[in-house]
Amino acid sequence: MTESRGRARFGILVPFTNTNLEPDMVLLRPSGVSLHFARLGGYDQDEIPDAEQMHGLGASDLDEPLHLLQGVRPDVILYGCTSATLTHGPAFDRDLAARIRAESGAATVTAAGALVHALTTLGVTRIGFASPYVRAINDMAVGFLGETGFETVARSEVTETLDNYGQGEMGPDRVFELGLAADHPEAQAIVLSCTDMRSVETIARLEQAVGKPVITSNQAMAFQAMQLAGIGEPVAGYGRLLELARLEAGVAA
Repeated sequence: MTESRGRARFGILVPFTNTNLEPDMVLLRPSGVSLHFARLGGYDQDEIPDAEQMHGLGASDLDEPLHLLQGVRPDVILYGCTSATLTHGPAFDRDLAARIRAESGAATVTAAGALVHALTTLGVTRIGFASPYVRAINDMAVGFLGETGFETVARSEVTETLDNYGQGEMGPDRVFELGLAADHPEAQAIVLSCTDMRSVETIARLEQAVGKPVITSNQAMAFQAMQLAGIGEPVAGYGRLLELARLEAGVAA
């Protein structure tokens, strides 16, 4: 990698109504890493992001956004929607990462896979789970995590049905309360799932309140992408996961 291109380039596929993944990645970006985004379609912005909509996004054609993203020759590509593959299951998630990697030649991270990787890294097996999703997607998310070895011992959900923009408009205080409600004495960590929820701004405060790690979709993706890019120093201020001094470079997607 030449000095002129910095330490790494992260290419990020983001749902087209998502307004928080990009600013979150700017907050989490290590020095010398450039960020490059392409928008994903495959769902109706005016419909509730239910299981059918997110299932459709996960199965949508990636050829055009992936082709455009490859123009910057990214070192790592991040698939930035958690629920799109949570609704299909772990095998689909792994296959999607493998397909993106094969087509692009870049190391690949999915949001759902990154949650699994983060929890595995921390040695966690029991979690509290919170998200802004509709109940049916939460059921699928808990099932997905169960299949990958993690027991959900507590669950926190929003009381109303949020549209594509409502998920991203939840403020950090409300996200904090949602996460706090997912805590349980048996939970070893709290998972805040959704790349469009303002969870990154809440991590440090929530960790202090519950006394255990808090894992978010965007933080987990940044962690795994850094490993794959060989960037090993901790990042302060965004939770225990990123403050680990032992980032092991080269971990497979």
